[in-house]
Amino acid sequence: MRKIKILLYLYQIYKYIIFYPFLGITTTICGSLAVITAVLINARTGSFFGVIWAKLNSYITPMLCSVYGRENVEKNRSYVVISNHQSLYDILVIYGWLPVDFRWVMKIELRKVPVLGYACYKLGHVFIDRSNTEVALASINAAKKNISNGTSIFFFPEGTRSDDGELLPFKKGAFKLAIDMNLPLLPVTITGTKEVVPNGTTLIFPGRSKLVIHEPIDIESYSDSNIDELIAKGREAIRKGLDETI
Repeated sequence: MRKIKILLYLYQIYKYIIFYPFLGITTTICGSLAVITAVLINARTGSFFGVIWAKLNSYITPMLCSVYGRENVEKNRSYVVISNHQSLYDILVIYGWLPVDFRWVMKIELRKVPVLGYACYKLGHVFIDRSNTEVALASINAAKKNISNGTSIFFFPEGTRSDDGELLPFKKGAFKLAIDMNLPLLPVTITGTKEVVPNGTTLIFPGRSKLVIHEPIDIESYSDSNIDELIAKGREAIRKGLDETI
């Protein structure tokens, strides 16, 4: 036990002298290249640097990621992607290993993050103000024109990170959008990230994560009148992924 504590202590030193500087450098370089490429070519090309950024910072942590269910993603098909949310490292898993071109729906506070916030804005990600429902809906409606031809939109329907890893209640926004746009839901489950970066702490540990891509859910039989059934189905798919071990 003492040996483990010493190793964890040494790792926190590594975090400050290696990981944080590396994170800052890669965020600046990849964020800048993403913006330049998005402006000169298109947002989808710029997203390539988000993949590079996520994988580099995962490997330097180090955090390895296993992916299951790639066959459930149809090329050039747009989805409303929903996922559980356990840790800040969920972002690295999704950016680095989800084989879908997507746009985030993210809280407006992230727009203020240096380099990364501006890069996300230029790449077409959607910032929403949770304190103003009307403005949040307007932001999502404005993003609809970019969700087509294989570009999807990504939600954390819990709205915030779970402290204990258990699923929180789901908000309706993602499911309402899927119905309005007649897009299938693509549930994904992330596990392992809350051990890498426990929620509510600044600690980082080496670890393993897993991304499970579930079968898409056809929304043809759903409408506003039975949206709660759709929410329950999407939530159950993600929950089943949480029951599986890495």
